[in-house]
Amino acid sequence: MAASVELSVVIPVYDEEAVLAALFERLYPALDALGVAYEVVFVNDGSRDRSAALLTDQFHRRPEVTRVVMFDGNFGQHRAILAGFEHARGERIVTLDADLQNPPEDIHLLLGQMDAGHDYVGSIRRLRDDPLWRRLASRAMNRLRERTTGIRMTDQGCMMRAYSRRIADTINRCNELHTFIPALAWQFARNPTEVVVGHEERFAGESKYSLFSLIRLNFDLMTGFSVMPLHLLSLVGMLLSILSGVLVVVLVVRRLAIGPEEGGLFTLFAIEFLLMGITLFGIGLLGEYIGRIYQEVRQRPRYMISAVLEKRDEP
Repeated sequence: MAASVELSVVIPVYDEEAVLAALFERLYPALDALGVAYEVVFVNDGSRDRSAALLTDQFHRRPEVTRVVMFDGNFGQHRAILAGFEHARGERIVTLDADLQNPPEDIHLLLGQMDAGHDYVGSIRRLRDDPLWRRLASRAMNRLRERTTGIRMTDQGCMMRAYSRRIADTINRCNELHTFIPALAWQFARNPTEVVVGHEERFAGESKYSLFSLIRLNFDLMTGFSVMPLHLLSLVGMLLSILSGVLVVVLVVRRLAIGPEEGGLFTLFAIEFLLMGITLFGIGLLGEYIGRIYQEVRQRPRYMISAVLEKRDEP
């Protein structure tokens, strides 16, 4: 059965009770129309609503093409995708959000690029229907990430992506607790590409990503793929040290030439606060790297699975 699966669709699910019925109605017909042997791997990331029950019902309706991985807690979207990679049996793996913002009917666009010889296919959302702050934040983070890490992804926030079996297996062998899967895939791919896909308003519910979550994700991306922030901090520190030394010399000369003066007191306060802010930022940046080391050396499991619903040929 494993050898006959050509396509695996991995979908992380977290509190998506309101959207799952609509997802089932659109996803399975879209996959049936492809004319390939497929499976859908849902990963329930510790949902607190009825998502687990709805996924179980769907498994019983279509057990031949449906598998459900149940997490024993909430471990995050990226770890859910890693679990999906581990349990997927297809030679091609497509990841998809459950919120229907990326239409399942566009999966064929990614497979078409893989047919053309690409081993990793990213996606770019067409006419994004997100709030303005979210689009601006995403654009700014994309530019910062590209300049920091050298990883060129037009739209890093779109979950609809296609991976070859080789890339998915290589990503899972990395054994990192915190990583950014599309960035790893871009690094491991021999012939990556991107394709424009549709983008719709979220069918129901609310996004699980806040502005803080987006900033947190990009911190993980930068500290996980580059040490350039540390290099920039070192350069800034060296530059400020030189400027501070020059300022001290100027103030000593003014003191000798003019005598005591009060007018520059608040200027000195402003300079001191600037240096304190840069110092605190540097400490925080170092903390990000040290925190990653601390989390990795503990070697805790990425996730815990309570059950896997799947149809087996043997008793």
